[in-house]
Formats: sequence, structure tokens, C-alpha cells
Amino acid sequence: MAKLVYGKDGRLLFTKEMKKEYTILMPGMLPIHFSLLRELLVLYGYRVELLDYTGPEVIDTGLKYVHNDICYPAQLVIGQFIHALQSGKYDLNKTALFITQTGGGCRASNYIHLLRKGLKAVGMEQVPVISVNLSGMEKNPGFKLTLPLMLKMIYCCFYGDLLMLLANRCRAYEVNKGETDRLVKQWQEKLISEISNPMNLRYAYVKQNFSRIAADFARIELKLEPKVRVGIVGEIYIKYAPLGNNHLEEFLESENCEVIIPGLMDFISFKADNRYSDAELYGGRKIARMVSKLLIDKLDIVKTDMRKAVSAYPQFEAPNSFSHLKELVKGYVGYGNKMGEGWLLTGEMIELIHENVPNIVCTQPFGCLPNHVAGKGMIRLIKKNNPTANIVAIDYDPGSTKVNQENRIRLMLSNAREQMRLQQEQKSESKTQEKETVSVS
Repeated sequence: MAKLVYGKDGRLLFTKEMKKEYTILMPGMLPIHFSLLRELLVLYGYRVELLDYTGPEVIDTGLKYVHNDICYPAQLVIGQFIHALQSGKYDLNKTALFITQTGGGCRASNYIHLLRKGLKAVGMEQVPVISVNLSGMEKNPGFKLTLPLMLKMIYCCFYGDLLMLLANRCRAYEVNKGETDRLVKQWQEKLISEISNPMNLRYAYVKQNFSRIAADFARIELKLEPKVRVGIVGEIYIKYAPLGNNHLEEFLESENCEVIIPGLMDFISFKADNRYSDAELYGGRKIARMVSKLLIDKLDIVKTDMRKAVSAYPQFEAPNSFSHLKELVKGYVGYGNKMGEGWLLTGEMIELIHENVPNIVCTQPFGCLPNHVAGKGMIRLIKKNNPTANIVAIDYDPGSTKVNQENRIRLMLSNAREQMRLQQEQKSESKTQEKETVSVS
């Protein structure tokens, strides 16, 4: 068994010896994205397992070991970790936990300390916690976030964004039910198998795969009938994780809606842009500004190629560039608003409305101040400037019932269907008037 080593700050380190022996547990959030990231880490010599259990015991465990005044995503993530460790499935002397940190003022930066506190309370202090961040907050000898690894992580996340975008579009209109999900699974398995060969993670090959994926989904037969289109925005975990939003995407699909969810990579671009904007607003090291700009430019190149692949087929709608998204928030909120999702959340709502998706569910986890400011707090101004906006803010916390959440969403959908009916009537009347004008002439 690997020897336990502690750093100068007293925390348990993940050592090089542990890398060889330990199983690392990852929390679930985006099934497609995280399954690809898991395989990538396996390629780099780590033993990684993705947690996917979403039963009620997860939140019960989270509430037991995390103060109920802490934000809901923290309760869920920590609850999922401790529940897995208590399941008896893992050797506690050969298991580590993997958690991301943004390094900002959001309480997400405190998850790791809350997690260690929970492990201590349950008597599992020997389980090391690996912080994955770009801020240099915590370092471990056995885990290094190298530049080649980061670039490949970016490619995997773009794959996930592309599959999510195309699947949500096709699933809503597919003629042969289940065809979209089968194709998603086929590509997921194909990409996972390809990751085992590092040559397949060269950008030239990734770019080719963008086109191959779009071409495959374009072969799905669609019946593009009028449907209510609903966007999902909000705090990053609650927006994406079925555990956090009570399977919101599945519920909207059951209500015969097309679901549109902004991609993960816009959030990554947002975090990189924060560093760049900080240097402009508050000053700072030029090297940090240069590195941030290089990362932003790289992400823009990859997204541009992904957009081109999607734009080749008229039945799909390619996502806008990050620079376009950033431009939309002018007059709403400043770029210094960066805690949590910050101005990005406001921008995503405006972008959806401009792309003919006026119906939006803004997911608000309990205890998330940034989202109540940049999300719920901006709805009034957004509606004032965009009269067609039909936005509902839904709170997610241990005390909110799924029935109440869904009933509030159904009310929003009722308004959306009424607006769609009125628009169709107006179009019909316009066509009738045009015909009458032509006949008179």
C-alpha cells in the first residue's frame, strides 16, 4: 500500500505511488463529456471510475455531512462521493476523489474543504482528494494537468458539446424513435475506443471527426413540425446534471419540446476570458493576460471548426461564437461580474431569445448568490428589452419537490404554446391576405 504523505499545509497528498495503485472517483455531471474525459485519464495512466448513481440516498448523505446552508450542488457532489465510499465497493485505502475547482469567489472553490471535512466526519481521512484547477491552488505529485492533457480534454469536451447539440435537435423530430440515442451511443463508444490511441487526439483528426459526426446525424430522418423550443440555463452543475435538476431534460422531452442547452465549452471560454478581463479591468501580470488570450484563441479555433461542421446541414443550427455571446451582454451587466456563471448566464438567455428560443428554464440552486444576481436578477431587464421572452426561474434544493418544479415549468409551457398558436394564426392570416391581394390584382 502506498505511504500516506502530507504537505506543508497538512493536507493528504496524492502521490506518484498512489497513481499506480489507487482508483480515482469522478462525480457525474455530463454523461457524454465525462465518459470521454474518463477514458482520456485512463490513457494517461490513471485508474478512474465515473459515479452515476442518482438515487435519493445521495442527497440524504449530502445533508448528513454538509451543512444545510451550503449550496445544493455541493451537497449533491459530496453526498455522491461519500455514498460511494460507504457502499463497500471500494478499498478505502486505495481510493481517491477527483474534484474540479474554479478558483473564484464562488463557494465551488470551497467544495474541496467541505469534502475533506465530510470525510473526517465519516472516518475516511485516509482518502486523498485531488483538486483539478488552473489556478495553482493545490498541487499533487501524482496528478499533473499538463498542456497536452489540457488540449485533449478540450477536444473531448467539444466532442461532448457536438453530440449533445445534434442529439437534442434530432431527438425532438426523429421519425424513427430511438434512432438518435442509438447513434449517440455508437459515437460515444467509437470515440472512447479511439482515445486509446494518442494519434487520434491530434487536432487534424478531431476536426475530421466533427464533420463525420455531423454527417452521421444528418442522415437521421426528421419531421420538422412546429414545436415549443425550450432552453436550459443556470448554475453549471444544476444545468447539466440529471441528479441536480431532477432529470429536467427528460421531462421537457416528455412534454413534446425541443430542448436546447448551451455547450460546456462556453463556460470554459468564460473562465479563460475572466483572467483576460481581470488584467484589463484591474491590472495584473502581462504573462497571465497573454496565456489567457492564447487559450481563448485556441478555443475559438476549435469552436469555429465545430460550427462549420454543423452549418453544412440546414436542419441543424450551429452555435454562435463566444465573442458574439460576450457582445450580447453589453448594456446588461459588466464583464467584471464573473462569480459563478456571472455574465455568461445573462448572455446565454439573451442568445437563446435571439435564436428564436424565447422559452427558458433558469435553474437556480439553493445558496447560489451569483445565479440569483446574474440569472433571476436579470430576467426583468431581459423581458423589458425582449418582449417575447418567456422565462421561468426554478429553485432546486433538498426541500423543493419535483411536482412543484414541474408544475411551474408546465405553466411556462402553457404560455409558450399559446404564443405559438397566435403566431401561427397571424401567419395564416397574412397568407390569406396575400392571396386576396393577388386575386384582386
